[in-house]
Amino acid sequence: MAGEVVSHAAEAAHHGVDLVPVVALLAAGVIAVPLFKRLGLGSVLGYLAAGLVLGPSGIGLIADPASVLAAAELGVVLFLFIIGLEMEPMRLWALRKQIFGLGVIQVGTCGALLTGVGVLIGFAPVVAFVFGMGFVLTSTAIVMQILGERGELATDGGQKMVSILLLEDLAIVPLLAVVAFLSPTTDDADAWTRLAAFGLAVGAILLLIFLGRRIMNPFFAFLAQARVREVMTAAALLVVLGAALLFQVSGLSMAMGAFLAGVLLSTSTFKHQLEADVEPFRGLLLGLFFLAVGMSLDLGVVAENWQLIAISVVAYMLVKAVAIYVIARLLRSDHAEALERAVLMGQGGEFAFVLYTTAASTGLIDAPTNAIFTATVIISMVLTPFGIIGMRYLMPKKVQSMDGVETADGLSAKVLIIGFGRFGQIVSQPLLALRYSVSIIDNDTDMIRAAAQIGFKVYYGDGTRLDILRAAGAGTADLILVCTDGRERTNRIVELVRHEFPLAKVMARAFDRVHAIELMRAGVDYQRREVFDSAATFGGEAIRQLGADEQQIADIIEGLRERDRQRFELQLNGDDWRTGGQLLLNNAREQAREGGVTVSDADAEAVAQRSERETQGG
Repeated sequence: MAGEVVSHAAEAAHHGVDLVPVVALLAAGVIAVPLFKRLGLGSVLGYLAAGLVLGPSGIGLIADPASVLAAAELGVVLFLFIIGLEMEPMRLWALRKQIFGLGVIQVGTCGALLTGVGVLIGFAPVVAFVFGMGFVLTSTAIVMQILGERGELATDGGQKMVSILLLEDLAIVPLLAVVAFLSPTTDDADAWTRLAAFGLAVGAILLLIFLGRRIMNPFFAFLAQARVREVMTAAALLVVLGAALLFQVSGLSMAMGAFLAGVLLSTSTFKHQLEADVEPFRGLLLGLFFLAVGMSLDLGVVAENWQLIAISVVAYMLVKAVAIYVIARLLRSDHAEALERAVLMGQGGEFAFVLYTTAASTGLIDAPTNAIFTATVIISMVLTPFGIIGMRYLMPKKVQSMDGVETADGLSAKVLIIGFGRFGQIVSQPLLALRYSVSIIDNDTDMIRAAAQIGFKVYYGDGTRLDILRAAGAGTADLILVCTDGRERTNRIVELVRHEFPLAKVMARAFDRVHAIELMRAGVDYQRREVFDSAATFGGEAIRQLGADEQQIADIIEGLRERDRQRFELQLNGDDWRTGGQLLLNNAREQAREGGVTVSDADAEAVAQRSERETQGG
């Protein structure tokens, strides 16, 4: 079957562009990634599995994974550019201790330990050094992708990992120089050549800094005057790939060139435009990179050397992960953060391929050894998503500290406030101004401690539990105010309070219009949508800025409130969310009048209904 597919592909190539591999790669990503994400395995593992199926070890549709991998590395380049755009120079300077402190400690310690592991396995010291230092270089693409999907790039733990990855990307430069120095063909001429190469690399960095600070902004400003979107997109790609090419010909990492270009443009007024232009290419090429890594896994080499590779994978991943965990704990990271970093960064990475290929080309290692090293790194990359899945079950659930926090017990105030976030804090003020007795409960201990610092007494308690409500005084309270911010949570509390404490009046914070209707049907005495009043005030200020007087503003806002009340009553008593759409003011008639077009009432109603559908949460 695979042979037939390949023959068809070859036949198609004779008639022009061979679209079979392109379609196969796209189909593999489109099918595998959603499937693996639905199974909870993550997008990276989906790409790797799809690549394995398409590559020489699978159906053999892609016969040369190396060529795909070379092109797909542009995905990593574009990804580093986008990361650079988020790293303003001041922010990067603030991370200097993590980059050159934590990063150097982790790379140096892991490199020494993994070199020792290689010697124990049976490799010569120099070969073990190459193997170990290559494995130290974690996959930037995989870690960044996982952190991005989980929204952890900006967290403290995420920033530490980003800092280490940046140091590892920088480390590839001296490592390549060391490999060249250790190669069997070292002589004086080579030393001078390396010195010249070092000067060329420094010159490339200085040139890019000059271009970024002096040329790029005026360049983009000039292009923006043309108001042609595709020109800006082409310019964005030109800057990224040009920086990558400059660093590549200077003997540096393409990814580092793109990253530096991003940093230099991070304060530019065109920052967001550049990010929007590059993002689609970044996503596709990064996915292609993971596909290519999966294709590169040669199951034949794995089968022939399975014992050596199995020992290497287990030993290298285990030693590296333990070292990372110990370093993190010594530098005062908590157990959860240290464990997450160890699991995520316990793998090898794409820069190991560069280091091993260079070592092979200089005669430091032979081709079979290169294949074994490469297979070890690829398998570690494939195993990482599984490690993350296992970590979810092994990681202890974060327990809130109860230091300085009291649990609700025996409270008996006239008013009970459940939830003391930004909404509940404001709600409490009129009650306290009239000196009503108020009890407050919340389930966020950090917020409770913060409230105590400004004079509030807030008790710990989960409002969805009946025993907590009784302990908080719900049974004796005249008024219960549900000020929580989750609609499901709020609905649960309201349902419980209405059923168990029918004599108390209940008021609730509504997330949106639909939620407000749900609350009224659940029996609350009063509800208020959390953004309605602020939006009305904001709109009033807008027409004040345009010249409306105070009486006009008052009349307009009163009209808004009355129409909203009527519309809400119609929706509450009906079963169609579109009910009352005619009460919404819309700009259809006004725009049509300016254009000389007559709009019927039916057309206006259709626009109103569409507006209502799009803004039903308002």
